[in-house]
Amino acid sequence: MENNMKLRKVFPILAISLLAASPVAAMPVKVTIENLAPAKGNYFTPVWLGFHDGSFDIFDAGGFASPAVQRLAEDGNAAPLDNVFQVSTTNGVSGVLSSPNIRFAPGDVATSGIFDLDPVDNQYFSYMSMIIPSNDAFIGNDNPAAYQIFSNNGTFQGLDLFILGNSSVMDAGSEVNDEIPVNTAFLGQTVPNTGVTEKMPIQLHAGFNPKGSGGILDDPMFDNADFTRTGYPLAQIRVEYAGDMKPVSTPIPGAAWLFGSALFCLAGLKSKRK
Repeated sequence: MENNMKLRKVFPILAISLLAASPVAAMPVKVTIENLAPAKGNYFTPVWLGFHDGSFDIFDAGGFASPAVQRLAEDGNAAPLDNVFQVSTTNGVSGVLSSPNIRFAPGDVATSGIFDLDPVDNQYFSYMSMIIPSNDAFIGNDNPAAYQIFSNNGTFQGLDLFILGNSSVMDAGSEVNDEIPVNTAFLGQTVPNTGVTEKMPIQLHAGFNPKGSGGILDDPMFDNADFTRTGYPLAQIRVEYAGDMKPVSTPIPGAAWLFGSALFCLAGLKSKRK
């Protein structure tokens, strides 16, 4: 793929929220995310990351999207989801990982600073990100226990996750997939929470409107963004031991969103401690 020929860099752009200190020795962990989509393929927004005890359920396929899921799936706004995480977990750790250009373009790679994790309280990993451009397409895990990064006896086992578009991109069911630029993030949407509301269950995304219909795939920038193709590579997420890294002390910015055909981003989350 063309994007494999690009020089890849690692960028420690991260907003981390530590909800509580753990009384046992913490394990230093880092997260690396890469957009594997081909040139002129899919982008995705900064990725929300959560480490928890297996009880935090972002969504359920076949159910309806919560307000927090809607805001991330429609606008890339991860702050509501993080707020829910903070009040519903015990000693949870969360953050938002961005690329150097905030959003992840094909070929972009970003590595976080250190997450200090408890093998019990932070035994499981969850994530969510909006696919852009789209009305309300997203990726994330609907099973809170899908990704166990510590074994039951406390041994760190990490994660190396490959995300395929045809089996992973979900439709939040909260906005009609009309792909009209003014309603579509990263095409022409200028304010959040626009588009035609619908009330459908979350399900695997059927794909963008076909070429020739005036939708996303007719934009030359996204000529190769049909993620429904079998084996379409979308992203890789690695959760690894980070004992050789130094902690990041960069202040965490507040959430910010810029809409339009030229730029759409989520800068980060505001930190909060309990």
